[in-house]
Amino acid sequence: MEPAPWQPTAFPADPAAAHQLREWLGDTSYALYGVGHDFRGAGLANGDFSGAWLNEAVLTGVELGSACLYRADLSGADLTGANLAGADLVRAKLDRAVLRSARLDRADMVKASLHDVDASGASLRGTRIMGASLYDVDLRGADLTDAVLFQNTFKVTVDDTTLVRGLTGTVFGPVTVVGDEGPRQLTGPGIEAWIAERGGQVRVIEPHHTRRTPA
Repeated sequence: MEPAPWQPTAFPADPAAAHQLREWLGDTSYALYGVGHDFRGAGLANGDFSGAWLNEAVLTGVELGSACLYRADLSGADLTGANLAGADLVRAKLDRAVLRSARLDRADMVKASLHDVDASGASLRGTRIMGASLYDVDLRGADLTDAVLFQNTFKVTVDDTTLVRGLTGTVFGPVTVVGDEGPRQLTGPGIEAWIAERGGQVRVIEPHHTRRTPA
């Protein structure tokens, strides 16, 4: 017997979003189109939303644990407090998304795009953020314990409540640290030392410069 097709544990409270989800479940041969819809109240854990269009969608507090969001477009989506633990976010587009207090533990974010993102207070414990682009990302109060980086653009803002114990990998800076005396920018050895003091081990890759051949 073939396994029963996936079904959400709960549908969104918003009628329009619920209708859109039900319509898609009737024919999953195309990507879910949820642009601007309000999915609050939905239980979407373990669903396959590869390539979904979720731009500007409201996903506040939505259960998306272990969901597949491969190449999904979540630009401008509100994921405040959402559970994305163990989710597949490979090559997902999260530019301008809100990830405040979201749970992304053990998520796979390889080559994901995060530009101008508020991820303050988010949990990224054990998350694979390899090859991803983090540009103007607010990580104040975020937990990156045991997260793994690899050649990441890492132009982020952190503070003394950002947890980096066990954080490993390689990044391109700079990092802005906000403290009692205001923000200060760290590059190269400064980033490595700040993370090392807090139990992580990250190596900063210096930008390549073109060398002139002597005449």
